Amino acid sequence: MTLQKLRRRFEPALRRVFHLYWRFARGMTLGVRAVVLDGDNRVFLVHHSYVSGWHLPGGGVETGETVRDALRRELAEEGRIELTGDPALHGLFFNSHVSPRDHVAVYVVRHFRQDRLPEPNHEIVACGFFDASALPAETTRGTRLRIAEVLEGREPIATWR
Repeated sequence: MTLQKLRRRFEPALRRVFHLYWRFARGMTLGVRAVVLDGDNRVFLVHHSYVSGWHLPGGGVETGETVRDALRRELAEEGRIELTGDPALHGLFFNSHVSPRDHVAVYVVRHFRQDRLPEPNHEIVACGFFDASALPAETTRGTRLRIAEVLEGREPIATWR
C-alpha cells in the first residue's frame, strides 16, 4: 500500500485522536496559516506527511503563545521563512469539518526572507512556491478559497470549507 493510500485510510482516525486529546486539553482549538506570496505573486504551499493534500503553511497556536508567535514559528518550521515585515490579517475562519471547536487565523505575508527551501522531513514531505493558476492538483478546497480571496480581492467567507 502506498504512503498516500495509508494516509487517506488513517487520516480520519488520527484527526479524531488529536481532537479528542485537544477536547480535554483545550476548550477551543486555534490555528494559524499564511498566504505567503513572493515577488511574482506565487504562493507557498506545503504537503504534510500526516494529512493529504497541499496546504498553506501553519499549525496550532500553543498554550501561552500569541497568534503572531505561532505564525513565526510555523513558517520557520515548515518553510524556513523568516518574517521581515508585519503580516496582514486576512480573516478568522471556522473550520467545522476538522472539529466543531476549530478556528483558523489566516495572514497574508509579503515581506519575508527564505534562504532556501527546507529538505523533506518527517512532517513536511514537499513544499514550494506555485503560480495560483497552476496549483498542485491535490491543493485543498479551503486553501484554494483563501488564495482566491487574497489574490482576486474576493470577500472572505466565514467558514474554511
